Amino acid sequence: MSDYRLTAEAVGKTFGRRLIFKDVNFSFENNGIHGIAGHNGSGKSTLVKIITGILGPSKGAISHTNGGKKIPVEKLHDFIGFVAPYLVLYDEFSAEENLRHFANIRGIQYDKERIDHLFNAFLLYDRRLDEVKTYSSGMKQRLKYIFAMMHRPKLLVLDEPTSNLDSAGKDTVYRLIEAESATSVVLIASNEGSDLALCRSVLQLENYKNNSN
Repeated sequence: MSDYRLTAEAVGKTFGRRLIFKDVNFSFENNGIHGIAGHNGSGKSTLVKIITGILGPSKGAISHTNGGKKIPVEKLHDFIGFVAPYLVLYDEFSAEENLRHFANIRGIQYDKERIDHLFNAFLLYDRRLDEVKTYSSGMKQRLKYIFAMMHRPKLLVLDEPTSNLDSAGKDTVYRLIEAESATSVVLIASNEGSDLALCRSVLQLENYKNNSN
């Protein structure tokens, strides 16, 4: 059981005069899978970036706590795993070199046993020494999961988690997401029904667009 809590208090975001969303409130804690839903352009990725500390909100606040202690933004990477289409891998590095590089940046030990387990789980073990530029889009997506999960995050944030995956790849991801949710908070931002079907609660961003919210 995780003791992690993610809370949004009246979070809003505007770009210039354009309102993306306003007065978003939620509290996700302990373990389990939660969703953020909305049509393309509704602000799902923007909210995810605010949650992970990449962007700041225009109004309101996001807080992360672990064991009752607030986590400063500069330390969030120690607790969060993040998968998104816009995350970039180094094509000229092998998969293993990418992961060692990111472990060094994070200042964490390269846990070979954990990472080899994930390579096997995502069916990439035999390709782990190949340059990423030789990977298909689906293989790159699976490698992003290994990057996100290699340090056993307390919060796993997934933006469009099954983009570029075939049905077998989706099944693998869903199985591992459910396993991870036994000990972590998992947050899925998606408009795919099969992704959201995993969630025990879903926040609909269309409800946070106007004064009627």
